[in-house]
Amino acid sequence: MSQENLENRYHRQMILKSFGKTGQAKLAQAKVLVIGAGGLGCPALQYLVAAGVGTIGIVDNDVVSLTNLHRQILFSESDLSKPKATTAAAKLTALNSEVKLNVYNEKITTANALEIISNYDVVLDCTDNFESRYLINDACALLDKPLVYAAVLKYEGQTAVFNFKNKEEVERINYRDLFPNPVDAAHSVSCNEAGVLGVLPGIMGVLQTTETLKIITGIGEVLSNKLLVYNALNSSFNTFNLTKNSDSQKAMPQNNEEFKNYDYELYCNSLLSFEITTETLTEMIDKKLTIIDVRNPDEQPEAVDLSTFKMPLLELENLFESQVTSSQVVFICQTGKRSLKAVELLKNNYSGHTFYSLKGGVLAWNEFKNKTNEHSQKEKSIY
Repeated sequence: MSQENLENRYHRQMILKSFGKTGQAKLAQAKVLVIGAGGLGCPALQYLVAAGVGTIGIVDNDVVSLTNLHRQILFSESDLSKPKATTAAAKLTALNSEVKLNVYNEKITTANALEIISNYDVVLDCTDNFESRYLINDACALLDKPLVYAAVLKYEGQTAVFNFKNKEEVERINYRDLFPNPVDAAHSVSCNEAGVLGVLPGIMGVLQTTETLKIITGIGEVLSNKLLVYNALNSSFNTFNLTKNSDSQKAMPQNNEEFKNYDYELYCNSLLSFEITTETLTEMIDKKLTIIDVRNPDEQPEAVDLSTFKMPLLELENLFESQVTSSQVVFICQTGKRSLKAVELLKNNYSGHTFYSLKGGVLAWNEFKNKTNEHSQKEKSIY
C-alpha cells in the first residue's frame, strides 16, 4: 500500500494523540492469533483487520450453521456448512487485502497449540468451553504471550487480559487465578443450552480487540489483573481486581513436555467417567437396572422404548432412597447435563449403588432408536 493510501485509510486513528504513525506502524508489524471464529471471534477479527494489524491467524475447526447467524454476522446464509476459518478469511480479505491471514482449519490441542501460538505476539481466546480456555491459558503462560480472554452467557459478558502487566504492576495474573478449578460438566452451561443475546458477543469481541490494540501500540492502560463484567440488562460495566492465587498454579503444566501430555478433557470433565453411550445402555437394559428421568414432568419428548421412573432433579434426593432398590442406576435428562448433576448429588451418599449418566440424554437416545428401528424395518422389507 502506498504511503498516501495508508494514511488515508487509517487517518482517523492516526490523528489520535499518542497513536499517530508510530502506532499504525506497530499494528502493521504485529501478529495476532484469534482462536475461535464464532460470536466473539467474528467481531474481533473484523476490527483487527480494519485496524490494519499486519498478520492475523484464525483457528477454528467448525462449520457455519444457521444458529450461528444471529450473532456471528461475518457470515451469511450462503455460507452454511462452510468452514468458518476459511470463510472468515475470504470475507476479511475483501475488507482489507493488505492484511496477511493465516488459516488453521483445526481444533486447538496440546499437539498443535505451542507451535501455532509461538508465531504470534498476542492471543485472543474466543472459544466457548473450559477445556480450550485452560489449554490456551497454559500455552500462553509457557510461551510468555499476552492473552485476551472473553466469555458470554445469556445477558452477561466478561473480559480480561492475562499474562501481561502494566508498568506499575509486579505480577501477571492468568486464567487459573480467576478460575483455580474447572466448573464440572454438571454445572457448566453453554450458550447452546442457556442462550445468549446476539449482540452481546459483538460487544465483548470488540472489547477484546480494544485491549489487543492497546497492548500492541502502548496506548492507555491495559485491562491486566482486572476482570471487566458487562450486564446488558442494566447496561452496567463493573471492574474487579484480580490477585494471584498460589494454589491455582499447582495443576498447571510446568514445561512444554508436561503440557503436551496434559489431558485437559479429563481435567475439566471429572464426571464424564460416569457417562454411558446409547449403545451401552441398550446392552444394559436386560440387566437389573433402574432408569430415572430427572427432567421436569412436562418436558418432551418421551424416551422411545425406554421404561423410566420420573424423579425431577429438585426432588431426587428426597425420592431416591424410598423408591430405588436396584444397585445399578442410569440417570437421563434432555441432553445429558442434568443427569450428570444427578450423579454428583448422589454418588458420595449411596455407596451400594453404581450410577451412570446417559450421554446426550433423551435426544440422543431417541435419535439412536429411530435409526435402529428404521434399519430393522429395511431388513424386514428385504425378506
